[in-house]
Amino acid sequence: MVFAKDSGLVKVWVSLVMAGAYTLEQVPNLYNLKTVVTDVINGTA
Repeated sequence: MVFAKDSGLVKVWVSLVMAGAYTLEQVPNLYNLKTVVTDVINGTA
């Protein structure tokens, strides 16, 4: 399974990190989820 920037789970984690509920370090290492969430938040995706 591969996540894209428009995947539902990516959007949920991006919103949680942006709201301050979680940090990027707390995003689970599930396939490429952490990488995509980090890229979206840093504006590289």
